[in-house]
Amino acid sequence: MPVVSVTLLPGYTPDTQHRMVNRVAQAVRSVIDTPEAGTTVFVNEVSTYRRDGRVFSGGRAAHPVASDVVKSFLQAMQERDMALAQSFLHPNFAMCFPGGVKMRTLPEMMSWAQQRYSAIHKNCEQFEESWQGDVTVVFCHGTLQGTWLQGESFEGIRFIDRLEVRDGLIIRQDVWNDLAEHRRA
Repeated sequence: MPVVSVTLLPGYTPDTQHRMVNRVAQAVRSVIDTPEAGTTVFVNEVSTYRRDGRVFSGGRAAHPVASDVVKSFLQAMQERDMALAQSFLHPNFAMCFPGGVKMRTLPEMMSWAQQRYSAIHKNCEQFEESWQGDVTVVFCHGTLQGTWLQGESFEGIRFIDRLEVRDGLIIRQDVWNDLAEHRRA
């Protein structure tokens, strides 16, 4: 059974340490066939250390929880608070919507969306995270409801969003949904 020790400089909050041991345990279990009960991860704190001729006595800042960043962004979009939504986006933000439509700004996306429906709302059922280097990938899926341009309502349409969060900001969003299939029907 794996036992993993993480050594940190002082200053990390209990929440940050809790997130770290959970993620390390998940990483271990994704590589080693071991039960949850057989995986142990613990944190040691050291007061100082030396590397490359420099002495360190405090750790770096923790990243925000990527799923929380995505939830806040989607909520701001839902409320049409574009200034707040923009605050969650990286300067190099890019997005890709159904049909391979690529955009870089929220005004572009709003203009594109106004040609498809008059109102839309996401019912997010689940958020999942995975980690790839310095990017956290957040998958959000659920159903869409709203109003078509002709005034008819729709609901229960599947969607999945894949967002990449780097340094607490969303750098990429990919969107897939079944709106086109329902619009044709």
